[in-house]
Amino acid sequence: MSLQLDAVRSQIAETWKDELIPQLVEYVAIPALSPAFDPNWEATGEIERAVQQIEGWIASRNVAGMQVEVQRLPGLTPLIVVEVDAFNMPDGASDKTVVLYGHLDKQPEMEGWREDLGPWKPVLEDGKLYGRGGADDGYAAFASLTAIEAVQRNGGRHARCVLLVEASEESGSPDLPAHIDALADRLGDVELVMCLDSGCMTYETLWLTTSLRGMVMADVQVDIVTEGLHSGAVGGVVPSSFRIMRQLLDRIEDSSTGRFLLDSAIVDIPEGRVQEAAEVAGDLGWAALENPPMVEGARLAEDDVTEALIAKTWRPSLSVVGADGMPPTAKAGNVLRPFTRLKLSIRVPPTASAAVVLEELQRTLETSVPYGARVSIEHADSADGWEAPPLVPWLSDALNAASQVAFDKPMRLYGEGGTIPFMGMLGEKFPAAQFVITGVLGPASNAHGPNEFLHLDYAERLTNCLASVLDAHTRREG
Repeated sequence: MSLQLDAVRSQIAETWKDELIPQLVEYVAIPALSPAFDPNWEATGEIERAVQQIEGWIASRNVAGMQVEVQRLPGLTPLIVVEVDAFNMPDGASDKTVVLYGHLDKQPEMEGWREDLGPWKPVLEDGKLYGRGGADDGYAAFASLTAIEAVQRNGGRHARCVLLVEASEESGSPDLPAHIDALADRLGDVELVMCLDSGCMTYETLWLTTSLRGMVMADVQVDIVTEGLHSGAVGGVVPSSFRIMRQLLDRIEDSSTGRFLLDSAIVDIPEGRVQEAAEVAGDLGWAALENPPMVEGARLAEDDVTEALIAKTWRPSLSVVGADGMPPTAKAGNVLRPFTRLKLSIRVPPTASAAVVLEELQRTLETSVPYGARVSIEHADSADGWEAPPLVPWLSDALNAASQVAFDKPMRLYGEGGTIPFMGMLGEKFPAAQFVITGVLGPASNAHGPNEFLHLDYAERLTNCLASVLDAHTRREG
């Protein structure tokens, strides 16, 4: 018997309307900040609230052969583990595993929300669910299980599935390696990985992510004096910690061009990825950059769409995402401050070693510091990027067929500028696996920023695609 696509579509639509939207409204209201933003997450209890909500809903579903548990390791955030036995498979079928992935931890509030919106205030409007975390990516656990359930109920079949929902992704997934090691025997031979934490260039077709940049994070502090001093007394004599910080940053980035200067972060860009960027640029033009809300008269760092897409997916970049040691301007006196502290976020190319980039960053900042100032680097962390292996024929055909059914358009490929540490980790552990990396973070969805939303129709169509690919995986010929 073959998968009944019309019945799948109907069931998934009903489940989204009756179950998933109410569940996600509840989830959005939970301020489940990732440990990097809430070091006291255990005492706060919000991550646990999200875990219990999602685990409870999963356990309530009528899915054949399902076991659900929360894996807890000392000092680490919990991991929801859902194992579903192979369903309706013919005798002698492969015993390999499909891994599905999502996360439930969230980024902090961020300023700039529309007056009637807020990060923990779920609002349904014009087919969108506003609030933090719905698209990034609380929906993933619900959509993944809904796809499995739809396959089982409508004539389909699927291989053994393991759904993993972690709670430290927005902190760089520091807890995930230990969880994966603890699950080594239970994961089995992973043949296909399906991750819903990425994005889409439009809401009109299925988009597959072919690469992800890596990430280096570090807090860098420059100390020059032991206490604040009157600027009139020492200005021009005692060097400013901010000026020293500027000099150090100039060692890692050309401030006039934005060109990154650490050799370990420069890689050769595969020609195929350049061609992907050119095709997307040709189809979408500047809309491929999601039309950033620039102030009047401002311009982007690149004048060519293709170059801009390559810059955001295959070139390193530096962002200063936080600062300490600076009082608000309304309370700032004429004082030379004792220190300046910045949080640096560095995106590195998919094939660069993030750990090596971090080592070069530390050497570069700590060597021959101007004026003998003290430089300290704390909370340093790194996560490798990832480049997808070529799609095998059956998977390419299945994805295109799923996209045609759900969107009436073929699948599209593109590189993503963000980081999903889980992908690099699984790529190393299971080098023969195929990867379906996709998601709902499309135009204006604004993950991590104000007015973040989940595009509900796109999420529902994506759930249909998951169901189709799960079934096609069991009927492949090559």
